[in-house]
Amino acid sequence: MDARPKLERLVRRRQAQSRIPALSVALHRADRPLWTFTVGVSGRDTPLDAGTRFAVGSVTKTFTAVLVLRARDDGLLDLDDPIGKHLDVPAHEQLTIRRLLSHTAGLQREPHGDVWDTLDAPDLSGLLAGLARAERVLPPARRFHYSNLGFALLGHLAAKAYRTSWAEALAEKILNPLGLAATTVGPSDPAAVGYLVDAYSDHARPEPVMDLRGVAPAAALWSTATDMARWAAFLVDPAAVDPDGAVLGPDTIEEMCWPLTMTDGTLWAAGVGLGPWLIPQGDPADRVFHVGHGGAMPGFLAAVYGRRGGDGTPGAMGCAVLASSGTADGVDALAHELLNTAVEQDPADIVPWTPGEPPPEEYRSVLGHWWGEGFEYVFSWREGALRASRVGDPPGRPPAVFAPMPDNPDVLRGISGREVGELLRLTRGPDGTVVRMHWATYRFTRRQETFDGASPST
Repeated sequence: MDARPKLERLVRRRQAQSRIPALSVALHRADRPLWTFTVGVSGRDTPLDAGTRFAVGSVTKTFTAVLVLRARDDGLLDLDDPIGKHLDVPAHEQLTIRRLLSHTAGLQREPHGDVWDTLDAPDLSGLLAGLARAERVLPPARRFHYSNLGFALLGHLAAKAYRTSWAEALAEKILNPLGLAATTVGPSDPAAVGYLVDAYSDHARPEPVMDLRGVAPAAALWSTATDMARWAAFLVDPAAVDPDGAVLGPDTIEEMCWPLTMTDGTLWAAGVGLGPWLIPQGDPADRVFHVGHGGAMPGFLAAVYGRRGGDGTPGAMGCAVLASSGTADGVDALAHELLNTAVEQDPADIVPWTPGEPPPEEYRSVLGHWWGEGFEYVFSWREGALRASRVGDPPGRPPAVFAPMPDNPDVLRGISGREVGELLRLTRGPDGTVVRMHWATYRFTRRQETFDGASPST
């Protein structure tokens, strides 16, 4: 089914209802052509189209987070390093990179001074000097507390690790390899005008363009919806967007997307990983969540998210919604609505099942039903690996997947799913058949047993 008419109507409705001068959206997926749509006017002589640039604000933080993780993977830093190991700071040198990435360092939200009142952001030296007067408003690891200041520090820390500026490191390590040619630090032509739309009339007044200088790693990027949809797709499916791993490997992206805290202890509606926001969608059993970030700058709002999990979700699915109003309702919600609607109206094609090779001889006696801790599990061989699922698990819960240790095929390590990282040890009888297993040290047997080995029926 062609979802485009419904998607277009959703965008038109949001532009009209929220009174957005210019609204540009893009939907990226591996199995369909890129979809873009614009409605409104750019505010300049050039018409609004898919090439129009918008300020994306705090979406920039996801780029800075990837840059930091890239530096870690290149061996230049450790996430548990204190920032004082890499930056010459007058205070807060003990705050760790990991805590700053997850907004759990407790550092105050903004640099010292009234940056958003004066619109005069400090340069790098001023940013660092101002740390002497910045507060740690919460103890580290106490709870989520959003900090532009923290991400500004992270960007400069990563840049120093690469012995260059943040903008140059960003271009070399991320933008150029991914082909994000329309993404720049600060505005570039053709750029939309950002507005404040009057609450009591139809007048829209242009907002000033702000030079963030030292705070740039937190919010300074401008881009198109096309580039941002591709970026969102990278955050959820790096193997499809960056198959050579030129920017970051899939395992590191997976690490970034593990929730470290909730943004709100009351609603539990969103989590934060190592930079990206994680927004669950629908029934928790379906395990669908959107990965990305929102953004705001004077005159602009942005929402950039990719979709992970769930039946019908195609590979490399990302959405960007860019708006030239700093006060529009529903911009973030529109990105989620477009992703959900696209899957509902046009789900990914179902790939036919085809027969595969038989399991290796040494693991055939493992397959089937086992019991551990009083519960029943099914061990199977799928896609070239041994797997295990607990009987009764919801369909969306991923199985445990095991890989044999290089020096001993009877000892396997969990590489994903339940008890990831733990060992599965196989015990064989005289004929070589596996008669007992120990998973994370818990005994698994072919029949249900008490912990002391007795049958419950005797």
